Amino acid sequence: MTDFYDELNKKLSALLEGERHKIANLANAAALLFHSLSEVNWAGFYTLENGGLVLSCFQGNVACVRIPLGRGVCGTAAAADKTQVVRDVNEFAGHIACDAASQSEIVVPLHNVSGAVVGVLDIDSAKLARFGEDDQQGLEAAAKIIEQSIDW
Repeated sequence: MTDFYDELNKKLSALLEGERHKIANLANAAALLFHSLSEVNWAGFYTLENGGLVLSCFQGNVACVRIPLGRGVCGTAAAADKTQVVRDVNEFAGHIACDAASQSEIVVPLHNVSGAVVGVLDIDSAKLARFGEDDQQGLEAAAKIIEQSIDW
């Protein structure tokens, strides 16, 4: 993991320390990620409710409200329980274009203490191939901090 993500995740840990409220922590995490990461146009969360993903706290343009499991990058990440790094969203079969400006995306599943998927961290960029291995490692580490800060 890079120095950038080491520092970002230290800030995230400090920001969420001592608070367990889901909305408060997701809102602050979305704001920190959106304003800290370069070349992103959306950062936020979808949470699992009634068998599908529902829009939660985010920064950026308006977004899709509901995403079925297995559909789009977010639904695929949640259903497969695997981080999705998409270099070009136009090449992702079934991509859901909530914001036409988005060209690349990374989605990291979030888990409760039992290990069940409870949502996803979703970050979009208007730049092709914005996200790589360093981003995946750094954002998966951020996801673990967020997971542990909330009573899901």
